[in-house]
Amino acid sequence: MALLSTIFIIGLSGLIAQIIILRELLVNFSGNELTVGIILANWVILEAAGVFFLGKAIERIKNKLSVFIALNILFALILPFTIYFARTFKAFTGLPFIEAVSLPVIFFSSLAIIFPAAFLHGALFSCACKEHSLITNNSERSIRMVYAWEALGTIFGGIILVFLLIPRLTSFQIVLIISFLNIILSIFLTRAKKRYFYLCVITFLCVLFSAKAAGYLQRASIDKQWQGQFILDYRNSNYANITVTKKLNQYTFFYNGVPAITTPFPDKQFVSDFANLPLLFHDSPQDILIVGSGIGGLIAESLKHPLKSLDYVEIDPLIIKLLKEYPTSLSEAELADSRVNIINTDPRLFLMTSKKSYDVILIGLSAQADLSSNRFFTEEFFKRAKMRLNPKGIIALWMPGSLTYLSSELKDLNNCVWNSLRLSFKYTRVIPGDYNIFIASEADGIMLVNPTLLSERLMKRGVAQGILIPDYLQERLSQRWLDWFNQELRLATKESNQDLRPAAVYATLKIINKKFSPGFSRVFSYLGYVNLKLLFLIIFLMSLGVMVVSKIKRDPKIPVAYAIFTTGFFGMLANLLLLFAYQVSYGCLYQMISILTAVFIFGAAIGVILLSPAFSRLKKPGSILIIMEALIISFIFILGSVITRGNVILNNSAAIFYCLLFIAGLLMGLEFPLAAKIYLKDNRDNAGAVSGLLYASDLIGGWLAGIFGGVVFLPVLGFFNTCLLMVMLKLSSLLVLINRDSDRFF
Repeated sequence: MALLSTIFIIGLSGLIAQIIILRELLVNFSGNELTVGIILANWVILEAAGVFFLGKAIERIKNKLSVFIALNILFALILPFTIYFARTFKAFTGLPFIEAVSLPVIFFSSLAIIFPAAFLHGALFSCACKEHSLITNNSERSIRMVYAWEALGTIFGGIILVFLLIPRLTSFQIVLIISFLNIILSIFLTRAKKRYFYLCVITFLCVLFSAKAAGYLQRASIDKQWQGQFILDYRNSNYANITVTKKLNQYTFFYNGVPAITTPFPDKQFVSDFANLPLLFHDSPQDILIVGSGIGGLIAESLKHPLKSLDYVEIDPLIIKLLKEYPTSLSEAELADSRVNIINTDPRLFLMTSKKSYDVILIGLSAQADLSSNRFFTEEFFKRAKMRLNPKGIIALWMPGSLTYLSSELKDLNNCVWNSLRLSFKYTRVIPGDYNIFIASEADGIMLVNPTLLSERLMKRGVAQGILIPDYLQERLSQRWLDWFNQELRLATKESNQDLRPAAVYATLKIINKKFSPGFSRVFSYLGYVNLKLLFLIIFLMSLGVMVVSKIKRDPKIPVAYAIFTTGFFGMLANLLLLFAYQVSYGCLYQMISILTAVFIFGAAIGVILLSPAFSRLKKPGSILIIMEALIISFIFILGSVITRGNVILNNSAAIFYCLLFIAGLLMGLEFPLAAKIYLKDNRDNAGAVSGLLYASDLIGGWLAGIFGGVVFLPVLGFFNTCLLMVMLKLSSLLVLINRDSDRFF
């Protein structure tokens, strides 16, 4: 029982370690959720390497229990240092923390940081299987039992991480608790062997007495991460990491490493332009709504107009709490005004449920390279916002720009968002500049506004001109700049930015890669030309190659390995697509990713553990494998239809995400034992090699899906077309299986 309890804790520890490391890396990667695929892919491949190499080596080791205990202790001790380097790797490489990083840096840094913990966790699985088999004298049953207890630990770990650990403890406190649990259980395992028992007790006491190290590591890692900055506060919310810094009398609030609010001295020109110009485009704004980043100047400038009410919707309540804890004259004045109503909820949900209509809606957020921000710059969001506008109401947002040079990537970023606005509203205008202001409305009044009218409205409302003097307005709204801007965007992308096809995210990723990795940026730009026709050709050639090799070698089992490869690809990509869709719907993936991941893993475990014993009685497993392929294809069609056509994103149907994740994991878990039975039919003495081959096929498919799923397939193909890609791939493996010599195969 002690061994099974240890395996349970190993499963719990692996999930918690994976998610804590992932969250720390996400902050370094500016909160870009699309990098989750790369991080998970690297974790999976490294854990598999641990399973493979230790699985082979453990056979030659006499005292297997001692190896298991040593690996468990090493895993426990290495976790705090892994978290430390996940948080501070930029400082060690000489990169400023607030600087974005390219995809190659994301790939190699995550691979290096994850390596020790993932490799050791995989090795523990191999050792646990072997040790349990020595106790039960039944290798097949031992694998199922170890897998089952580890899966139970995984799902339990996901639950306690979200609802118990993350809200109350720091990352270092969490991993130290996990380390304690692993070492304590190692002590129970070694009670009969005193030399190992004393070793574990000594190790445990060392870790126990260094519990204060959690506080030290927390402070030291933050100082290292934010070197040169004076840190006032550092906290994690359900949505992101928020850090408050101070320099002289200026406070800056960072959201996942990106500056979101500066007070009391904001960018005067920006807040003056973005607050006043859209309000001046409306003839008499009374009720306005600001979505995100309003405090710190935007609200103050808006309140200079004779407004009746100003609703400020901020999805993350921790931002408001920290602004109150670290007040400035500007933020206090904004929060104290009786016309200001702070609403802590998801702006998308607010627009769907609120009955109030507005004259002006300002989107204060910037269009960053992440889904949490992108969800406020999509065609779906604009159409929802339009429902909350009065007949003459307008919506305004801003995008990065330039009056000297617009790169092709910056053109695409601006145009895909502008295209979404044009698809949602009858009339749109743009005010070009170092930041382009886009204004849209269903009324043609915005098309009649000119600099003279703006000056008249300023005077009529008694708003101080500030920088908005007549000459400035003439230059800012100059027809010359507008003509230049339109000419520049003439050859830009014709795509619109959508919830499930985030073209703006891909364009921003291209900007980042061009700036920080010019060589790779060319390759990444070419990936933007990926389409279903090209992918169909690649899949066709792959499946043709499998059939030819199978015929030449007269081996009917090669297609089985190909089927497992496509299943691994399906499992990882379906998991990622559902994680991304969940983020678009709720915006709180930062909090819930552990439970979502655990549900998927639990589904896979159910498939392997509960149903695989029944497969031992099957006489024609090949026929069942073909049926399973057909079921996966059917599921992918359901997945694409439910998410993209079933209004799941609009209606926030959380239960659907959990059900789909569980089923995706279940289907993936069912195929592996079937494939293993087919392979072992004529070669039962080579179980290790068979398992290694099938496992490798599964992992290669999953790894490829993880690397390309988030940063290419979703933003370039979109959710539904990515589902079609999975359908094409699984159809190819289905056809290859059907094409087999049925007499030999079945």
